[in-house]
Amino acid sequence: MENLVGISCINWTLSASEIRHETNKLIDKTRSVYDEIGSLTTAEVSFENTIKYLGDHMAYHCTIQNIVEFLQHVSPDSYIREASTQSDKKISGFLIEMSMREDVFNNLVFLQKNKKETLKDAESVRYLERLIKVGRRNGVHLCQELRHQLKEIKKTTGELCIDFGKNLNDDNTILEFFENDLTGLPSEFVESLEKNENGARKITLEYPHYFPVMRKCSNPKIRQAIEKVFNSRCLKENTEILEQLVDLRQKMATILGYSTHSSYILEMRMAKTPETVADFLSDLTRKLRSLGEDDLKTMLDLKHKECKELGFDFDGKINGWDLRYYMNKIEEIKYAVDQSKIKEYFPMSFVTNGLLSIYQELLGLKFEEIKNPPVWCDEVRMFSVKDSECGELLGYFYLDLFPREGKFGHAACFPIQPGCRLADGSRQLAVAVMVANFTKPSSDRPSLLMHTEVETYFHEFGHVMHSLCIKVNYPIFSGLNVERDFVEAPSQMLENWCWEKEPLRRMSSHFKDSTPLPEEMLDTLIKSRYANVGVSNLRQILLGSFDQAIHTRGKADTANIMAKLSQEILQVAATPGTNMAASFGHLTGGYDAQYYGYLWSEVYCMDMYHSRFKKEGIMNAKVGKEYRRCILEPGGSLDAMDMLQNFLGRKPNNKAFLKSKGLNVDV
Repeated sequence: MENLVGISCINWTLSASEIRHETNKLIDKTRSVYDEIGSLTTAEVSFENTIKYLGDHMAYHCTIQNIVEFLQHVSPDSYIREASTQSDKKISGFLIEMSMREDVFNNLVFLQKNKKETLKDAESVRYLERLIKVGRRNGVHLCQELRHQLKEIKKTTGELCIDFGKNLNDDNTILEFFENDLTGLPSEFVESLEKNENGARKITLEYPHYFPVMRKCSNPKIRQAIEKVFNSRCLKENTEILEQLVDLRQKMATILGYSTHSSYILEMRMAKTPETVADFLSDLTRKLRSLGEDDLKTMLDLKHKECKELGFDFDGKINGWDLRYYMNKIEEIKYAVDQSKIKEYFPMSFVTNGLLSIYQELLGLKFEEIKNPPVWCDEVRMFSVKDSECGELLGYFYLDLFPREGKFGHAACFPIQPGCRLADGSRQLAVAVMVANFTKPSSDRPSLLMHTEVETYFHEFGHVMHSLCIKVNYPIFSGLNVERDFVEAPSQMLENWCWEKEPLRRMSSHFKDSTPLPEEMLDTLIKSRYANVGVSNLRQILLGSFDQAIHTRGKADTANIMAKLSQEILQVAATPGTNMAASFGHLTGGYDAQYYGYLWSEVYCMDMYHSRFKKEGIMNAKVGKEYRRCILEPGGSLDAMDMLQNFLGRKPNNKAFLKSKGLNVDV
């Protein structure tokens, strides 16, 4: 194992008892910091013993907290996952208690009113303002009875969110079908499925199984069965949790003086108000309606023809279990894109090398793989990140890319150690993990990625780079700690490289003969970006609208609301007996009242991409370094709008975004 500097606090070999010990030690140490700040008299309050002291400690606190909480998502050991989950709950409850410390809050207010001039820099001023703003949003200024109510609500809410995610991670449902039922699926995919004692093939609900089946299985009864179970995951327990969360979130907003939970959340976002979000979503719905209807009509025509040819009953509508299948058909027929053929050109090892090469060249970085790294699972890889010009070590990242039992079931970036200033003035190295669930290699072929998975890879790795390129003083502004409705923009912006010829050539190599994607396939793939654009984006609007709908009221029948909005916006009925909301992890993972942000931030990502990179060169290192300096390095130390204007040289607009959806900018 190589000698690794700057990550002495990181230990992935913690046992369940050690996780509990580290959690208690962290809580005790952090409590003592708050006690010291809270005990100061007004005569003693200074920048050094409040803002700087708290910021210095949180650099350590965030790292230890992230380590002990992260293991619940990735550890192969169920006891460690359970200990990590309990640690998450304990720390969450503790931090809620600290956020309600009136003595600390009063000293911060005094510092702002009487000694603000002693703050050393603009970021320190912003940090103090943020702490006071957050304090008021936590209700520290309220009477003791209301503070107690808020504390209990927040503690319960935090625990419920953790339980929601744990339920999904622990779901291990397996469906079994005989091969003659799995018509339309590639033989190599079917053969990769484990058999039971009767010879039936086992299909899990993990992405590497679910999505290929829903895209390629021509038997609608099989698709229906799988889609119903998929959207019924954790149906009873997570529906109850989500609806309890809606109630609790509204109660908290009311105590704090906000009309709705959405109003409370959006105050700190770019959008500012629920009305702005509602206007954004409804305007986009109106503009995309005709494109969505065209997509559904094309799908229905294809379904009518196929049912006639294959002998299936035609019910005259597109169902939830039809959607991905006929979206794939449109790609194959209208755009001549065969995803099963295309993925043969995207072996994960080659995509990884190409992706890392592109990011290094674009952002002026150098990655080096660590040999025999200390990790939580043998298949995890680790890399160091340095500035390619000066050689400065910026931090490390890990790649954990294959599914395992009990593992986090989606794709995500987990910041572990925030890049920030330490007490002695040196910089703490940034550390982040990318987690995904790509298809594992088999005995006769490597892991092959669908093009959509290549996009996912680029997107999540973009979050990793946002975490690693940071240059801020305080952990509260590190990495992804920007406005939530901007946080996706940097990653979405990099997805564009998955639709350009040069990057695609660098990432493609047929797993048998190493040939890159042929020119004709490149052309058809790039054109297919407009395939299903109406339906795809209306689905995003549906999810954003559902999120706003349940968080602008006190009580919510989530299954009925989801079904109603699905019919109104997507014009596809929700499958009876299901509730997709029960597996909508974003709503308990920090995106509550903020899911609209994926489309909102895409406005800015498209403006950045087309106005700078597309215009000046997609592999233009000069633009890439400006992007790193203006967008990635500041983190949350600047407002997103200021960062955008610094990079664009003007205020952003939505013209490129509308064009990317196939819309005329004048609509």
